[in-house]
Amino acid sequence: MDFRRPQASFFGAALLACTALVSPAHAFDLFGIHLWGEKKDADADAVIADPHKYTVEISATENKETKKLIEGASGLVADKDKPASGAAGLLAKARGDYRRILGALYADGRYGGTISIKVDGREASDIPPDATLPNPAPVTISVDPGPQFLFATARVEHMAPPPVDPKDVVDRPENQGFAPGDIARSTTIVKAERLAVDAWREQGHPKAKIISREVLADHDNNKVDATIDVDPDRRASFGPVRVTGTERMDPEFVAFITGLQPGVEYDPDEIERARKRLSRLEVFRSARIEEADAITNDGLLPITVAVQEQKLRRFGLGGSYSTLDGAGFDAYWLHRNLFGRAERLRFDAKIGGIGAQSYSPQDYNYLLGVSFTKPGVYTPDTDFIASLIGERKVLDAYTQTSITADAGFTQIFSDELTGKLTANISKSRFDDDFFGKRDFLTVGVVGGLTYDSRDSKVDPASGYFLEGLLSPFYEIEYGNFATKFTAEGRTYYGFGADNRFILAGRLKLGTIVGAEVAELPPDQLFFAGGGGSIRGYAYRNVGVNVTRDGENFVIGGRSLIESSVEARVRMTDTIGVVGFVDAGYVGEESFPDFAEQLRVGVGAGLRYNTGLGPIRLDFAVPLDRTDDDPDFAFYVGIGQAF
Repeated sequence: MDFRRPQASFFGAALLACTALVSPAHAFDLFGIHLWGEKKDADADAVIADPHKYTVEISATENKETKKLIEGASGLVADKDKPASGAAGLLAKARGDYRRILGALYADGRYGGTISIKVDGREASDIPPDATLPNPAPVTISVDPGPQFLFATARVEHMAPPPVDPKDVVDRPENQGFAPGDIARSTTIVKAERLAVDAWREQGHPKAKIISREVLADHDNNKVDATIDVDPDRRASFGPVRVTGTERMDPEFVAFITGLQPGVEYDPDEIERARKRLSRLEVFRSARIEEADAITNDGLLPITVAVQEQKLRRFGLGGSYSTLDGAGFDAYWLHRNLFGRAERLRFDAKIGGIGAQSYSPQDYNYLLGVSFTKPGVYTPDTDFIASLIGERKVLDAYTQTSITADAGFTQIFSDELTGKLTANISKSRFDDDFFGKRDFLTVGVVGGLTYDSRDSKVDPASGYFLEGLLSPFYEIEYGNFATKFTAEGRTYYGFGADNRFILAGRLKLGTIVGAEVAELPPDQLFFAGGGGSIRGYAYRNVGVNVTRDGENFVIGGRSLIESSVEARVRMTDTIGVVGFVDAGYVGEESFPDFAEQLRVGVGAGLRYNTGLGPIRLDFAVPLDRTDDDPDFAFYVGIGQAF
């Protein structure tokens, strides 16, 4: 094949150009500690028996677009800092670049280009493998991309009809560039094939496939005629679900959790939902859902779920330190499959606030808790949850000693929408300078809905987060009935290349009706301030300011407004900067008094992207500080502030 004038064998090269490549995860080191990925030895070159170095140059005549295309496709450019394995290895790498660059040209709709790769001044395709080359060898790449070809015709034979169910809609190929007059990229042809097959699969044809493709390039007119023929095969329903690889897990329960019901029409979306359900169990190291090779005579498609279980038990230790909150330590122990149906039992222990006020144990914060989760109650997406938590908190506003039990259900309605409904009972004692010692016994329920369409939980660039919680409760000691409601919304807007600039906003509202502040548990009242609220102010130090005998106190309120605005800029692939303004208000009454002054904090921060999420470092200043607030505050965490 003459790579300097590629006009034939379009079909083979197009397939090569469009083959999906899966690369291993990049290695990651944090502060010199290797965390994951393949770790390269610094002296890896030493294992090459005959290292042959080279220099690579892209012809100065290439424009920016062509140069970028070459740099993205060329293995010589990608590995320029690594020696080849002898002269033969260098020539093999160069010959591979003809194919890679040709594929990149086809992917850009260019079928009349020429490629020249010269090693030591000679065309690489003409040099025999046993040739002698200088070390290092000079390599020059020159490409004439030629014109972009357009589709003259773009047809799909036996395209699926419009679906009856809106959930089965698949974008049509012509909407993705497979239409007369559009640029005839090879990737567009492959995408059109995938869309054509997916359209049939969404309508219950699991074995739909491409049976022929005809692609003809007219070099005289720079046009391409493309025809794709689809065989939908038979419509099918889900067959029996067989589970393999289980050790402790009940295979019948695993089949139930998938939600794949025999006799129901095949739907690839249900297969994807089944994968997510299995992943949520947190029991399996791996879980594969395999479709049978053929549909049975009675129109069923058998399904096999192949799993590999993780270890039953897990424990963890952690620690933290803050100049405001002192030192803290926590530990947990988890059993992830208690009775063979992915029941999770977890014990937690925490101690915090060491050195925040003093080094006396009576000023520390403590927590002991146990929680139980039983998945797959009633439906594969319904979980039963229960917990018992004993806690002591020593805060500026109050000291709390309490024990709380709750039990209820969570429900996943869709990928975006979840809900919960739990009942709770809490016995607590609070001690503060304003009200003194008080005992409370509350019983209530909590109902909530969460809608989350963010593209990332730790570093979102688009989407929305909406949450509403309604908590009616009865306080037995004082005989009061009250209802607490909170609503929070977050939104994100990214713009620029690869969403380099992001504007993020957050608004939270809350109200309590039915009882006075003095007769409500302080942990049910609203406070603000701190890293997840109004940065710059002390944790939970924004509340209702009251005065008695000339002394000022901060108590909780019955209304809340919080808002934040952030401007995030990614400076490099790993470093970002943030500017932010936080504001908030806590009122004594159930409805905010907008005549009261908002507390405002401003600041800036750095972000370091680890691949798992950004490490966050924020510096904030309170603009309306009180005596108990710091002059400034630092915050460190994983993930964006919201």
